Amino acid sequence: MPKRISTSTLKGLPTREQILDFIATSDVPAGKREIARAFGLTAQDKILLKALLKDMADEGLIDSAPGRAFHKMGGVPKVTVLRIMDVDDGGNIWAVPERWDSEAPAPKLRVRDRKNGALGVGDRILARTEEAGQGWIALPMKVLPRGEDLVLGVLRQEPGGMWLQGVEKKERSEFLVSDAGGAQADDLVLAERAGRPPRVTVRVTQVLGDPFAPRSFSLIAIHKLGIPDVFSSETLDEAVHVAAQPLGDDREDLRHLPIVAIDPADARDHDDAVWAMPDDDPANDGGWKAIVAIADVSFYVRPGSSLDREARRRGNSVYFPDRVVPMLPENLSAEMCSLKEGVD
Repeated sequence: MPKRISTSTLKGLPTREQILDFIATSDVPAGKREIARAFGLTAQDKILLKALLKDMADEGLIDSAPGRAFHKMGGVPKVTVLRIMDVDDGGNIWAVPERWDSEAPAPKLRVRDRKNGALGVGDRILARTEEAGQGWIALPMKVLPRGEDLVLGVLRQEPGGMWLQGVEKKERSEFLVSDAGGAQADDLVLAERAGRPPRVTVRVTQVLGDPFAPRSFSLIAIHKLGIPDVFSSETLDEAVHVAAQPLGDDREDLRHLPIVAIDPADARDHDDAVWAMPDDDPANDGGWKAIVAIADVSFYVRPGSSLDREARRRGNSVYFPDRVVPMLPENLSAEMCSLKEGVD
């Protein structure tokens, strides 16, 4: 049960400081419902609270975690998904948040593993977190299926077995390959780490082929520069949901105009187009009438949504000779938010 604040002297909304204090001291994830209940807010106050929480997020005071619980900006949610990133020589297990949208470096949390030896590098856990002194500790609640924490590298055959040499600066280590997945020596591959130091091995999950092929340079750049190229299931589900929304009847229909998009033949995301003709208004003799058509992305991507957070994290679409890493899922970037010829 979340604690309830005495409202004997409280009138209306809590202050920003009171909300921050409640979020920091609550023994359960603090969402809008828990905050409203703790401060005894009325139905009208709850509407104002929603706006206040949005303002606090815009001011960089708080952030929201999946499930709509809030935490201080730069802090860690009370319950969150963590990824094991190291097990040191003393047996201490260290993890980082799987999702971290802040510009500050992601914190390292010491994991209290009651089943000694059960967790290894690359494991994902759902955990309760607590601030301890100048750091954080994590109390595992559940081990989750492994995700996309992959190493990009080239395979090398040695007498003692197959080894993977990472191609990224942050992954210059070599790893013994426990399962090559049909890959051959000199293949560029993606592999998943497993095990505990000093016995960390990798299992090949995808064979990319010749490391000198054009497509390989794109993949190396994506991994080397840390360009996000995988959307979460939450974001993909939201994209499907918003794409099904009707546009409404309050829009002006300009489909009768020969609006032109100027893009390469292989372009997929046509996000702007133009139309112009001489102006027949005598007051604008020799002038032109012009329309610039722009995809209404804001209709689908609402502030604070999973799509909005992911778009902010990516910043822009990234174009390579053989592929595009889009800012939004493809059903929006190349379909609903693309001005395609002959398509409503």
